[in-house]
Amino acid sequence: MTTPTIIETDLREVLAQINQKLDGINDIRVELAEIRGDIKSLNEKVSSLDKRLERVEGSQNKQIWALIGILFTAVVATAIRFVFVSLPNFQ
Repeated sequence: MTTPTIIETDLREVLAQINQKLDGINDIRVELAEIRGDIKSLNEKVSSLDKRLERVEGSQNKQIWALIGILFTAVVATAIRFVFVSLPNFQ
């Protein structure tokens, strides 16, 4: 038969180790709460950036159409001038 092994430890040491582990868990909870706050802040910033990007895209679209209008007008004016210059009676 084997004899049972008896381990003697001080109860204070065991409780101290448990308290250290619980302190680690509390630190993790605090860090998790901070991370959640940071995530909310980042979500708000991303939402703000989305709105700004939509405004920029709308502005660019208007600028492109304005440029197309200007170019079309310049081409038509050049064509009309060419027609008037090429006809001898209108000089």
